[in-house]
Amino acid sequence: MSTRNPPRARAERRRDTEHRLARDVDVWVASASPDGTPHLVPLSFDWDGETLLLSTPAGSPTGRNLAATGTVRVGLGGTRDVTLIDGEVEVMEIDALTSELGDRFAARTGFDPRTLTTPYRWFRVTPRRVRAWREENELSGRELMRDGRWLA
Repeated sequence: MSTRNPPRARAERRRDTEHRLARDVDVWVASASPDGTPHLVPLSFDWDGETLLLSTPAGSPTGRNLAATGTVRVGLGGTRDVTLIDGEVEVMEIDALTSELGDRFAARTGFDPRTLTTPYRWFRVTPRRVRAWREENELSGRELMRDGRWLA
């Protein structure tokens, strides 16, 4: 039998979420085509304290979906410690970033899309809604950000 920890306060959940964004390297990226066909893939990311930076082939289902809809849902963690981020997507050509930002992404993720022959794009995700919870006892108060503003 497992022992549940007491629910975390919203401020602690925010700290845990920001810590995970600063330390994790991969996220699950959920997108949908304009006709609603869902697509889910893991992608590496960089977090600058305000936005997530992703890269994927421009012609991939995820690349096409993000460019077409401008929205995304990103998932961090496992099912018993999850963070879901709904965000707006800015699409940028692979040469649009400064060398410094591209180098930072490559150093953090171990992947440099600028060196590949397949055409990649950058996708900058600005969080609009963030939710985080571990167990059922944390469902109440799981919303940490609404309309792009932290609640704690």
